[in-house]
Amino acid sequence: MLTVAAVLMTSVAGCTLPRGAAMEHEILREQDAQTPSFVHYQVDAALLPAVQHWPAGSGADPVRGWPKGGAGAPGQILARGDMVKLAIWESGENKLLTTPDAPTAALQPSQVSAGGSIFVPYVGPVKVAGLSPEAARQKIQDQVSGMIPSAQVQLEATPGSGNSVDLVGGVAHPGRMPLMDRSLTVLGLISQGGGPSATIENPQVRLMRGGRAYRIAMQRLLDDPALDTGLRPGDKVSVEKDRRYFLALGAAGKQQLINFPKEDLTAIEAVTMAGGINAGRANPKGVLILREYPAAAVRADGKGGPSQQRVVFTMDLTSTDGLFSAQNFTIQPKDLVLATESPLNNTRTVLSLIGSVFGIANTAQNATE
Repeated sequence: MLTVAAVLMTSVAGCTLPRGAAMEHEILREQDAQTPSFVHYQVDAALLPAVQHWPAGSGADPVRGWPKGGAGAPGQILARGDMVKLAIWESGENKLLTTPDAPTAALQPSQVSAGGSIFVPYVGPVKVAGLSPEAARQKIQDQVSGMIPSAQVQLEATPGSGNSVDLVGGVAHPGRMPLMDRSLTVLGLISQGGGPSATIENPQVRLMRGGRAYRIAMQRLLDDPALDTGLRPGDKVSVEKDRRYFLALGAAGKQQLINFPKEDLTAIEAVTMAGGINAGRANPKGVLILREYPAAAVRADGKGGPSQQRVVFTMDLTSTDGLFSAQNFTIQPKDLVLATESPLNNTRTVLSLIGSVFGIANTAQNATE
């Protein structure tokens, strides 16, 4: 019996037992090479302040940031492409545009030209772009009064395509919205569209303006009213799902791509989302986070950035410092969270195999007696 066990242990020692993940020392063995291809850091209280000031990793979303500036003044502002309707009232005996039976003259609608003007009969082009409807009305009346002292002018303006914003998608009612009020903000526009779709988790707001794209989590807009920027003509707004993700592999509960459920995600939350550490397989002292940085982020002295592009962070979830540090270490998009295999797993496998052999041998011995 002992001979069989010895033969089995010799056979096991000479081969690699089946595993679902690498061991920590297998991942880190190259760090002692003369020219390692990565740099290794232990996640602890001493590391956290430095890492917080490092540039973002290669997986970070390049479309972030948010334009500053609050909402505009309440009311409409005329712009090129708007349609303007004029009505002129006359009193007294000498009338130029009206008759005694019809004291008002409704002029044909006029579109604000590319130069910002509309044509007024007997006056000529009058520049109205950039004015409120009331200011434009008063300007036209002042010029008409030079010929018709008793004239009173009414003005009605409808925003055109150049004085509108587009609510592209991710809401109940997308479409083009005229800027009837320059105090309209991003959240106000989304509200006009019926709010974000209920199926979008951690909705992100994308704003396209002047050839640039911006993105921010809707929750940040709700939490900080100062970020609820005012809209400008031509802006395009959409609500979309958070496309950021991290990868969970190894001896964890899940091995899959996991989307960010909120704006900021800590390492301990990522481990929890990955199903936690498998008690029978994983090494709680060897939870690794693999991240790649752009070349511009590398610092030869390791200050202000990693000393190499490829970085392996190690977390020890068996110590108080390790757990607290994991709660404050921020996961970045496309990080790989790897739960390494416990060294004890091989021992358990060997003992299990030996136990099976002894069981088979005992069964055979009992059968021959």
